[in-house]
Amino acid sequence: MHRRLLTLLLILWTTAGAEEIRVAVAANFVTTAKTLAEAFANHSGHQVRLSSAATGIHYAQISHGAPFDLFLAADRRRPELLAKAGRGRMPAVYARGRLVFWAPGVKGDDDACRKLLRPGARIALADPHLAPYGRAAREVLETLGLGEQDLELVQGQNVAQTFAFVASGAVSGGFVAASQLVGRRVRGCRWPVPQGFHQPIEQAAVLLADRPAVKAFYRYLLGPEGRRIIAAAGYDLP
Repeated sequence: MHRRLLTLLLILWTTAGAEEIRVAVAANFVTTAKTLAEAFANHSGHQVRLSSAATGIHYAQISHGAPFDLFLAADRRRPELLAKAGRGRMPAVYARGRLVFWAPGVKGDDDACRKLLRPGARIALADPHLAPYGRAAREVLETLGLGEQDLELVQGQNVAQTFAFVASGAVSGGFVAASQLVGRRVRGCRWPVPQGFHQPIEQAAVLLADRPAVKAFYRYLLGPEGRRIIAAAGYDLP
């Protein structure tokens, strides 16, 4: 009886002290962020509410006063800009993204996928102006000597939308985040793009609020358990 009462009191105390943390997260990272949020909630009681969009869109929203507590971007430039403008603090790289060219309708090895990147191909990529993965994809095409005039490009607003275009068969193939393919049974071929073909995709977080719960989730993200979850999701660690 006493044990049940103590358990009930502990639950009530935890619930009363729980907070909601509002996190703006880059589209490529939202699945991993959900795993992090659930694990964090299990041991802290705090709930993490995620809002997914292209990094450029979130940056504009935050710059105009959107009430987020933490920003998990797909680049480091925008978090650093927010910090310099006094809208955020303590920017830090939490993951390094990997770019993959994926073609569901093609069987074969990496080379078979790579050969699809030729003049006349219908290719999907994220908007380079809004999404760092899209910017990296454009750099890959430039490295291969392919311009926009050589290809039929279909742009998603973010890499999640790009993934949907490729999965639907609307394009021959497209540039997606490696993390989007982890744990999925996907058809076709994939070409892991060599890091030297584009600038590193350094994904940084920036604190937008000073509340203890927000700082706790930020520390969890950068700590040993957070790093384990991030690595398992297909990212390189800083």
